[in-house]
Amino acid sequence: MEAKPLFLYALCGSQRKVSTNRRLLTTLRDHAPDGVTIEICDLIGDLPIFSPDREGENTPDIVERLGAKMRAADGVIVACPEYAHGLPGGLKNALDWLVSRDEVPFKPVMIAHASHRGDFALGQLTEVLKTMSFDIVEEAHLRIGLLGKDDAAQAAVLDAAVRDGVILNALAKFCTHIREGALYK
Repeated sequence: MEAKPLFLYALCGSQRKVSTNRRLLTTLRDHAPDGVTIEICDLIGDLPIFSPDREGENTPDIVERLGAKMRAADGVIVACPEYAHGLPGGLKNALDWLVSRDEVPFKPVMIAHASHRGDFALGQLTEVLKTMSFDIVEEAHLRIGLLGKDDAAQAAVLDAAVRDGVILNALAKFCTHIREGALYK
């Protein structure tokens, strides 16, 4: 029996169009196996600052669109740089908008990181995702050191990660976890 297709929604903590974390997500998207679609969120930079006063019937349309994408996703991938030993404000704001909603509890999440450093942000991200009741898939954690490399060196590192199966192995572990989970069935 052929597996049901999976839709994965990717959140990038960096809003730079040429960031290393976006490049990592793009590589994941472009090398996803058959039956797996990865869409990179383009809403984070346009979200208003979170305010509990704007929840419920006052929720902005863009937040509803983010929620709908999260609800439709079989799993979420989060790629996040470290800014001043913490999470980027835009990503934290997006997560704040999702805290009291029902789209994320027990949703499988894969963390991808495009740097050899950034442990403060990874620790904070993990804590926030646990607090939000995401299902963090530790065995799918993907860390590839792109930070500080020029464009050609980044491409070479990513090509090697694809060729050596690092990218596909992480995605395979994530997809297996999703397909074996209660939310998928």
